[in-house]
Amino acid sequence: MIAIVDYGIGNLFSVVSSFKYIGADAVVTSDAEVIKKCDRILLPGVGAFGDAAEKLRQTGLDKVIIEEAKNGKPIMGICLGMQLLFEKSYEYGEHNGLGLLKGSVIGMQGVIDEKLQIPHIGYNALIFKKEHPLFKYIKNGDYVYFVHSYYAVDCEDSLLAYAEYDKDITAIVAKDNVMGCQFHPEKSGEVGLNILRAFCEMESTK
Repeated sequence: MIAIVDYGIGNLFSVVSSFKYIGADAVVTSDAEVIKKCDRILLPGVGAFGDAAEKLRQTGLDKVIIEEAKNGKPIMGICLGMQLLFEKSYEYGEHNGLGLLKGSVIGMQGVIDEKLQIPHIGYNALIFKKEHPLFKYIKNGDYVYFVHSYYAVDCEDSLLAYAEYDKDITAIVAKDNVMGCQFHPEKSGEVGLNILRAFCEMESTK
């Protein structure tokens, strides 16, 4: 069973529908005990980093996610959910993340070519940096769907794949049992579904 963390951020319907389509059992929950009993955790998210981080702290779900990560349970963050896995973000100030991955999150404004659209919206090819079980059913160059204005940097320790949008934009990260996708696998057609399939096969590291 996969726990989709409900902390008031994100469109959960499309994520639930994707897991249902691939035949995986998933439950949307904000109950710490339910999350602990599930085999895997998915952290979704859209919106501002600071607001999302505060909601996690207010509900105490930040501590639950960190504890389960330390217990070796497979955890995946999607879009803002991925960004929350890092140490901090500089979106509208400076905000602490969950600190499960080394690195920080910065804005594209002033970094990428000013002729390019921000937010970055659309399909881009994945460029693999390292092999990983998440790539079991996909290949280098497959296209996935992005919608974001901020991206992770200083994360070489966990960087699995990037996309080119003037700069190399962090696309997939993983360190041990903690992983994340900057893009939306639930909106990326068969490629995205295959990434979720691979996540569903990930086992605890303990």
